Amino acid sequence: MRRVRLLRRSTRDRRLRPLGEAECYGRAYGERTEDVKVMKAEPRRPRFAAVLSSGETLRQRFQERLDARESSQG
Repeated sequence: MRRVRLLRRSTRDRRLRPLGEAECYGRAYGERTEDVKVMKAEPRRPRFAAVLSSGETLRQRFQERLDARESSQG
């Protein structure tokens, strides 16, 4: 009987509403001060899939550039 009670949540443990960020912060750290600001981060810039697709492709392109530079020099 005790085992079944541990697996089920009692009705007292259920939240009636989700907690907001400010309320969670207040419960964890006390009242919010001006020392802490919530800021939105800028989205990451897109990466070039052709360059990042494989290291071998990158190595081959670098080798082609080196070969082209050597042939143009002499």
